[in-house]
Amino acid sequence: MMFEMMNMPIVTSQYWNIAYGRAAGEVAQDTEGMQTMRTLADNMAWLLKKIHADGHPEYPEREPWQPMNFIR
Repeated sequence: MMFEMMNMPIVTSQYWNIAYGRAAGEVAQDTEGMQTMRTLADNMAWLLKKIHADGHPEYPEREPWQPMNFIR
C-alpha cells in the first residue's frame, strides 16, 4: 500500500506479475506468465503515453494532507 499512500500510479496486469522456470529458457514456456508480462508491458506503455502525451504531464491538484490523530 505504500505506492497508493504516495499517490503513485500503479500499473496492473491480469494476474500476479511472475513467470516460472527452473532452467535457462524454461520461463519462455510458461504461456500464462508470458501473457501476463505482455499485458503488464502494454498497460505500462499505455500509462506512460497518457501521462506524457504532450510532454507536460498534468497531475491533479492535491489538497494539503490533514493527518488525523485518533488519540485525543
